[in-house]
Amino acid sequence: MDQLIIKDLFVRGIIGVNDWEREKPQEILINIVLFADLSKVGESDDIEDSVNYRTVAKKVQEHAETANRLTVERLATDLVKICLAEPGVLKARVRVEKPGAVRFAQSVGVEIERSRQG
Repeated sequence: MDQLIIKDLFVRGIIGVNDWEREKPQEILINIVLFADLSKVGESDDIEDSVNYRTVAKKVQEHAETANRLTVERLATDLVKICLAEPGVLKARVRVEKPGAVRFAQSVGVEIERSRQG
């Protein structure tokens, strides 16, 4: 299966369980791998035969900036559902990280992978 990659999408949103984390937007780093059959667009060179990564990135960004989730697990679940709703996406892997959330760590986060039902 082919992979379409959205790497290091930085957004700012409210995320966290502590009161101070909910006061102002924080940086959130998102990485996405979309699994799809890209053979048709590889032959046709027509964007209509592919998954539009710009559309996916925009939807993900808009949601992450407004969702106000408590956990990165919930936000990652939201985002993977957005990805799977796109035509042609058969499976998606989403990583959501909070840079600088833990002292001495570059970032913390989760990575989930889900497949389209049916």
